[in-house]
Amino acid sequence: MFDLLIEYIKKGRIRLDRRRFDVKATYHDPCNYGRRAKKRFGHGYFEEPRWIMDQCLEDWVDLHPDRLHQICCGGGGGALTTGYNDERIFYGRRKMEQIRATGARMLVLPCHSCHGQINSIKAAYDMQDLPVKYLWELVADCLIR
Repeated sequence: MFDLLIEYIKKGRIRLDRRRFDVKATYHDPCNYGRRAKKRFGHGYFEEPRWIMDQCLEDWVDLHPDRLHQICCGGGGGALTTGYNDERIFYGRRKMEQIRATGARMLVLPCHSCHGQINSIKAAYDMQDLPVKYLWELVADCLIR
């Protein structure tokens, strides 16, 4: 996904409007695309999504810690479907605190599990108004037609 989006943007197949969103955003590094991919395949996708974010947004910040040192959202490993919702909400607290600390008004991520987790727990942390977008969805929203 990352490589194809980068190719299309660099070759001009798609053009993006960086002014489409006037809110500060932040990016979440999912376990599978980052840390797990780095361990299993020798390459974690850390820089590619940030380059895409730069093409889409004028105002975004990294979470802290970031990249290889970022923390899990609490929804991985099948946790979304286990029925242990109280535990899943509790485990997501550090991620929600991390997001809140940035002052961002939008979260961008590429992972389906993370998307489901954050959307399902954000009300528990009084962040129900936080839009959570897939990275490809952000690209689509920024397309110049």
